Amino acid sequence: MSVNTGRTAEGAAVTTATAPATPTTGPITREELQLASRNHAMPLEMLRWPITPLGMHYLLVHFDVPQIDPVSWRLNIGGLVDHPHEYTLHDLQHRERRTQAVTMECAGNGRSRLDPRPVSQPWDQGGVGTAEWTGTPLAPLLIDAEVSPDAVELVFTGADRGIQGGVEHQYARSLTLAEAMSDDVLLAYEVNGQALPPQHGYPVRLLVPGWYGMTSVKWLQSIEAIDHSFDGFQQLHSYRYSQDADDPGEPVQRVKVRALMAPPGVPDFFTRNRTVDAGPVQLSGRAWSGNGTVDSVEVCVDGVWEQAQLQAPASRHAWRGWTFTWIATPGSHELACRATDSTGQTQPEAPDWNYHGMGNNDIQRLTVTVRE
Repeated sequence: MSVNTGRTAEGAAVTTATAPATPTTGPITREELQLASRNHAMPLEMLRWPITPLGMHYLLVHFDVPQIDPVSWRLNIGGLVDHPHEYTLHDLQHRERRTQAVTMECAGNGRSRLDPRPVSQPWDQGGVGTAEWTGTPLAPLLIDAEVSPDAVELVFTGADRGIQGGVEHQYARSLTLAEAMSDDVLLAYEVNGQALPPQHGYPVRLLVPGWYGMTSVKWLQSIEAIDHSFDGFQQLHSYRYSQDADDPGEPVQRVKVRALMAPPGVPDFFTRNRTVDAGPVQLSGRAWSGNGTVDSVEVCVDGVWEQAQLQAPASRHAWRGWTFTWIATPGSHELACRATDSTGQTQPEAPDWNYHGMGNNDIQRLTVTVRE
C-alpha cells in the first residue's frame, strides 16, 4: 500500500491509503476483491438477450451510492450561460421524452487480462450491457440556457464523492459543447421501463451513447459551462491511455470495436470451462463499436476464420447480434470471434497494454470440449 497526500475541494489536506499504483503480475489483491464484490459484470450468457435485464447489466460505482430525495433534488445549469436554470425531476419528465437502446461498456473492461495487471476493478470481459434508456435530450436545455460563445466545455458533476489518487472530489467529467449538443445525448431518468435504480444514477444521469461508461455521469447535480479545458481528477488522471504513472497519455473517449460470444454448451462450476455435444452447434453473440457501425463479425475454430451472420441492431447505438453454425467434432477446440467496424478498425490479436488498463478490446477465445 502507498500513502498519498492531497487536498480536498475545500483546500484542507487529506492523507489516504491507496491501492498500489504499480501494475502487478501477482494474484488478485484484497482491495481488488473488495471492488469486485461491490461492482458486477454481465454474465456472458446474457449476450443472448438483445436488451440486458437490468439486474444483469454491468455496474461500476466509484465511491458510495448517494441517497437522494427526488422531491428536493435539483439540476442546475450555470456557468457561462445567459440564462442559468434550475430543473426539478418533474420539469425534466415533462419535456420531450425519448427512449433509445444503448450499449454501454466500462473503459476498464478486460483489465484483468493485461500482463502485468493494472490494479483496479478487475474486469474480465463482462463490463458491458445494453439497456433502453428514457429521458429528455440535453441539447434543447443548453439552447434554452444560451451558452456563451466563450464556453469551451461543459462540466457534468454527480452527487457521489470520495477520494482517489489522494484527492477528495465529486465525480465529474466534461464534454466539449459540440459533443454535448449531439442529438442523442440524454438526461436519463428511466431504464428498461422503470425509474433509474439507486445504483444506476437515480434520479437522473447523463447518457452519452458511443462513449465508454465513465462519461455518462450518474446522480447528476449540475452542468457548468467553462472557458477552459476541465482539469478534474476523473478527466486528467483516471481515464487516460498512459504508459506509466508520469505519462499524461491520451484521453479515453469512444468505445472500441468488439465482439463477444455467449459461451456454448454447459459450464464447469469452478473453471467455467465449456462442454458441448458433437454435431451442429449454434454459436451466437453480440458486437458493437462507438465509432461507426459493426460491418462484420468473424468466428474462428482452431485457427480458421469464417464470416458469421449479422442481425440488425435495435438502434444505431445498440450492439448487433450475430450467429454461426459450428459442426463440432469430438475433442478439444479453441473458438474465437472478432468484429470490424465501418471505420476499418478490427480487434487486435493481443491486448494493447496501458498503465490504467483502459480500452482492452482483444479477441475473445474459449476452449470447448466436445463429447461424443
